[in-house]
Amino acid sequence: MKINRLLCFLLIPLMFFVQTEVSFAQRGLSNQRLEWYFEKKGKEKPPVTDSRYMELVKKYDSLFLGDTAKKDIYLTFDNGYENGYTDDVLDVLKRKKVPAAFFVTGQFMKTHPHLIKRMAEEGHIVGNHSYHHPDLTQVSDERLVNELEKVKLRYTEITGQKEMKYIRPPRGVFSERTIALAKKEGYTHVFWSLAFLDWETNKQRGWKYSYDQISKQIHPGSILLLHTVSKDNADALERVIEALQKRGYTFKSLDDLQMKSSVSPILTRP
Repeated sequence: MKINRLLCFLLIPLMFFVQTEVSFAQRGLSNQRLEWYFEKKGKEKPPVTDSRYMELVKKYDSLFLGDTAKKDIYLTFDNGYENGYTDDVLDVLKRKKVPAAFFVTGQFMKTHPHLIKRMAEEGHIVGNHSYHHPDLTQVSDERLVNELEKVKLRYTEITGQKEMKYIRPPRGVFSERTIALAKKEGYTHVFWSLAFLDWETNKQRGWKYSYDQISKQIHPGSILLLHTVSKDNADALERVIEALQKRGYTFKSLDDLQMKSSVSPILTRP
């Protein structure tokens, strides 16, 4: 009898723990693997994306576009690893007084902490790109949280700053479960409305390729996605900034975007 009572005493709190630690998937949130994409419109018109994606963007206060009635644009970079051009990018941004957001991985932070420190010191946003760059839809809730926590902790160790509030999912892969869990951890997902094939380091085409791609796709409210591993991007960046400013565009920080801004229905497709 005493043994049975002892077992009950031990099992009751364990059962309570198991019942309360319900995963996001078990709460009915879909973990269907989605890959961010958009359809280009050109002529300074904003692109469109899948209506299902926009539902998630709105529901979880994520970012895809700024105000499409204003010629404000938001420059963001993905930093999976360093290829020798991030200092050049930062030099241009400093000369032109343009803010940017850099989404970094554990690999980048481990090998180039001085660049992380420089980004923060020069007023740029450092965002979370996960520590190991996995497909977040294929990892557990615990692993996903750990991926984000490790980046944030390392960022604080390097810079002394504690705030990290933006995430860009590796490869643009997401699900409702991953967005919801990241939001619970204090993160806003940042997708993009302008991008092109720029990350293949053995297929660089010269600065004009990057310049032309950006010039053709630019639109009011653009969130630009560029990769710092690209020599084309580094060489084109100053020319791009100057040309877009002449066209009346203003570069702004992601912090200037309102998290709950409404998005016009024309920006989605069935």
